[in-house]
Amino acid sequence: MHQHQKAVTIWLFCCCAMVVVMMLVGAATRLTESGLSMVEWRPLVGWIPPLSEAEWRRVFDLYRQTSEYRLQHAGMGLGSFQKIFWWEYAHRLWGRLIGIVFAAPFLWFLYRRALNRALLPHLAGLFLLGGVQGLIGWWMVQSGFVNRADVSQYRLVAHLAMAVGILGYLLWLALGRVMAPDHPVQRAEKTPVWVILPAWVILCVIVLTIVSGGFVAGLNAGLIYNTWPSMDGGFLPNAYGDLRPWWRNLFENVATVQFNHRLAAYGTFVSVLWFFWTARRKGSDERIRKIATAALVVVCVQLLLGITTLLLVVPISLAVLHQLGAITLFCLSVASLRLLYGTKARLDRQGAAQP
Repeated sequence: MHQHQKAVTIWLFCCCAMVVVMMLVGAATRLTESGLSMVEWRPLVGWIPPLSEAEWRRVFDLYRQTSEYRLQHAGMGLGSFQKIFWWEYAHRLWGRLIGIVFAAPFLWFLYRRALNRALLPHLAGLFLLGGVQGLIGWWMVQSGFVNRADVSQYRLVAHLAMAVGILGYLLWLALGRVMAPDHPVQRAEKTPVWVILPAWVILCVIVLTIVSGGFVAGLNAGLIYNTWPSMDGGFLPNAYGDLRPWWRNLFENVATVQFNHRLAAYGTFVSVLWFFWTARRKGSDERIRKIATAALVVVCVQLLLGITTLLLVVPISLAVLHQLGAITLFCLSVASLRLLYGTKARLDRQGAAQP
């Protein structure tokens, strides 16, 4: 069992990397408005793209029956359709590859008895979550086929939130195998609350910012109010809160959604700055200091990327980099908490940390 521990750790980190790539491809798919180009959902044979002119014509005809084509892409030619098709095809194919890369080694490690018992339910749960994510993805796509040119922003955010949850879960397990203590000591009394609290705060604020960004993407809210720091000539846009009942503004009013995302971004910067300040205090773990420093650098770059993306009216390359910045901050926040709590993990006989 011990000889396979390094392989198990590498496998978990590879799965993390694949999920990150999946999120970036998903962002590009959304930005290029490619998500509704594949009308059929064929989980088993859908990995085969059109291989003939007749097949391309068939799938294009299916797309021409959608509301997105009628409302937004009427008159599109086959060549233009193929461009958006390949983005969605890559997104779905990568999702299937993640399933294979997760399931095949899992079964192999299970056969070789390379997985400790405490890890098994977590891996089984992740496999189920991956299947649920696939269903959510198709549920999201279905919403765009009925009298609208885009998918539901609610379903888009649900899909994004599940991806974030899966990434965080995978990363927690993977980091637990490399951040374990050398011996099973308890260090809870050595970790002051003034370090743990900001670590939790930045995680919550970053997740909130990512979710709010999902609504910005779902409503194309980044294509309006392309000024900074003002919106509509002032700090608060005039259309803020126009919808009734009031709660709809949080999810359906483009002015409110973009303004709230800006506030969440500012909150992320302040919370990371707080975390950095607490981590630099005497007695803090050196590894926490490094994570806090990295988070401060990333959040500064992320703010600049967000502002530039807005001012330039959401170029795809910058928008994808902005998504990568958000994912990086999320991973750093998970790493900080895993490090703070990792020393409480029990060790198995081979010295690998339990999840």
